[in-house]
Amino acid sequence: MAGDGCNGNGAAAGVVVPEIKFTKLFINGEFVDAVSGKTFETRDPRTGDVLAHVAEADKADVDLAVKAARDAFEHGKWPRMSGYERGRILSRFADLVDEHTEELAALDGADAGKLLLLGKVIDVPSATQMLRYYAGAADKIHGDVLRVSGKYQGYTLREPVGVAGVIIPWNFPTMMFFLKVSPALAAGCTVVVKPAEQTPLSALYYAHLAKLAGVPDGVINVVPGFGHTAGAAITSHMDVDTVAFTGSTEVGRLIMQSAARSNLKSVSLELGGKSPLIIFDDADVDMAVNLSRLAIFFNKGEVCVAGSRVYVQEGIYDEFVKKAVEAAQSWKVGDPFDATSNMGPQVDKEQFEKVLKYIEHGKSEGATLLTGGKPAADKGYYIEPTIFVDVTEDMKIAQEEIFGPVMALMKFKTVDEVIEKANCTRYGLAAGIVTKSLDVANRVSRSVRAGTVWVNCYFAFDPDAPFGGYKMSGFGRDQGLAAMDKYLQIKSVITALPDSPWY
Repeated sequence: MAGDGCNGNGAAAGVVVPEIKFTKLFINGEFVDAVSGKTFETRDPRTGDVLAHVAEADKADVDLAVKAARDAFEHGKWPRMSGYERGRILSRFADLVDEHTEELAALDGADAGKLLLLGKVIDVPSATQMLRYYAGAADKIHGDVLRVSGKYQGYTLREPVGVAGVIIPWNFPTMMFFLKVSPALAAGCTVVVKPAEQTPLSALYYAHLAKLAGVPDGVINVVPGFGHTAGAAITSHMDVDTVAFTGSTEVGRLIMQSAARSNLKSVSLELGGKSPLIIFDDADVDMAVNLSRLAIFFNKGEVCVAGSRVYVQEGIYDEFVKKAVEAAQSWKVGDPFDATSNMGPQVDKEQFEKVLKYIEHGKSEGATLLTGGKPAADKGYYIEPTIFVDVTEDMKIAQEEIFGPVMALMKFKTVDEVIEKANCTRYGLAAGIVTKSLDVANRVSRSVRAGTVWVNCYFAFDPDAPFGGYKMSGFGRDQGLAAMDKYLQIKSVITALPDSPWY
């Protein structure tokens, strides 16, 4: 890698560019060109410059990948080997990922604008923790013995569903890859993965490492491409048995339609969010300010569970606002390869312009901009941490997922009032509560309709804690043993025992 940091206003003066080793499709254990020969550009959000040209999959390539996955499932050893053997291979896979942490974090840093330091200490370690969790679960898949009436013996089997289509977003390329792929592999499925077109590089590297770990050919296939071509080919494919998707609610609708029109494949969706962070009068204000800053500005606000709606009780509101503005202004925007940066650039030009457009909506609808609201550099897709007050529930910035560093800060009086406001959204992915009262924490956590509620913390993820949404934030769960359910089917086996004296 070469480069020398960034200048004072956040724009890169000389950027670090990692070596890019894999840009072709990975199908049936081999890196191959697209059937069409086409490639697409993936760009560096620090500069807007082309980072690499990547093979562009379309329907013909997806057909090849699905065929490889189907053959590996129907005739290969992966679903037939013991869970213990699969777990050993997945553990070797995790070891290889750990050995390449620096290189993989650099790929996501350059491709997605993610902080290199956090990639090394959070993203990649969290991914291998996830992989090892499911490696340990692979030999613990079992059914039940049934008490059937009559002279029969009954039991259930939990069998892998088959070929899983996996479509992942660009905000956490590494963590999302393993969030979906790990339980699928542990269950004995084979997978066809479409990484986001903005961030395809690390997924291709993981395919390479999987082969080195001993994952058989055809079990993992990676087909970079665009949603309307490669993604649509996966969701409509008659030989894909299930689809797991993380992304926007709008695309989630299309996937459900496609699944219904094809082979009625099962679908799991982790979709958008507009998560409330609720701060009560008894909170430690400094702690609450730091938590709110993390909740919205971490990963430049490109987080499905970002705490973008912050509700502060009136007794501490004025003090909180003053300190929140100071905290936002101290959050350094800069080259993600600079260890002193707190926030890198938005993932691409489209997302950069979308966030700025929402900021203009906030101003035009009457919200008051306290800080930020502008590009943070002359080059690249950097945006200042932004805080609005005087926000009402009907404003776009309070209702729509921005996916950027924009906080909508609002005041409330009572517990009942804030519960109603927190639930005034079509989403239900996560929520945060800051209070010293166990009674308040219990009441609010039970009342807010969200799949995850954090009390006096935020972003407290763990492989054992199921994660997913209520309402239009989707259905199905990632993480935990519950995540394996979408990759398994239940079969009942009933055997006649006509001569048995036992019932």
